[in-house]
Amino acid sequence: MYRNHPDHTGTVTLRWLGQMGLLIQTPETAVCIDYFASPDAQRQCAPPIPAEDLKGIDAFLGTHDHLDHIDHNAWKIWAHTLPRAKFIFPRKHLQTVLADGVDIQNAVGLNEGESVTIGDVRIHAFAASHEFLDQDPETGLYPYLQFVVETNGIRIHHAGDTVRYEGMLPKIRAFGRIDVQMLPINGRDARRYRQNCIGNMTWQEAADLAGETGPSMVIPGHWDMFADNSADPAEFADYLDAKYPGKILCRIPKIMEAIEIRRIGCGPDGQD
Repeated sequence: MYRNHPDHTGTVTLRWLGQMGLLIQTPETAVCIDYFASPDAQRQCAPPIPAEDLKGIDAFLGTHDHLDHIDHNAWKIWAHTLPRAKFIFPRKHLQTVLADGVDIQNAVGLNEGESVTIGDVRIHAFAASHEFLDQDPETGLYPYLQFVVETNGIRIHHAGDTVRYEGMLPKIRAFGRIDVQMLPINGRDARRYRQNCIGNMTWQEAADLAGETGPSMVIPGHWDMFADNSADPAEFADYLDAKYPGKILCRIPKIMEAIEIRRIGCGPDGQD
């Protein structure tokens, strides 16, 4: 696992891995974003693919250095079992990634405005605000990133962990039409902040961002993994439908369910 994508040019298959984990497969390339693959007593759902069983991945992307986004125990395994895979992450975290055993030639640290190509996939990075932007004043590096993945005429926006900040929507719009947008919906509050659990958009804020971005499909994330840091994706979907009726398909994902996206000109799952 995992190179069983059908050879349809202009087609991308997405599989949700829980939390903000997303597997993106093209006919040539497999990219894994924010996969939390390690067992943990607080998890409400087991990893769908054990880290040691995951094969055929060309690049692992981590939006920021939190356990459920850059899983260092899993990255240590993949650095050994997938020695040709690239690891893409905020450059501010280069030393911690190298400490996982990732070869320097495979460690691709990005900052806002930077891009890298892996196979037939182009990955663009821009800042996320995990409650705060936290840009390093000396280096200009951001510790949290969002990614736009372009391949086969399809654009996928993976927001990582973020709240909406001034200027974020124009950055997204600058990429052009977004086909699929994955957004965190778990929100934030004083209880979690006091416990050092920094937050994200509420489901209302995430729905409004999707409504203003206008993707063909939106996938809510960051709601299933931990009981004390969750939200109801049905409320997100209902609010989106009430406020932006008929404009965006909301897909509440199921673990490892294949979601097929066609080239621009066709809608999600091949619908015109």
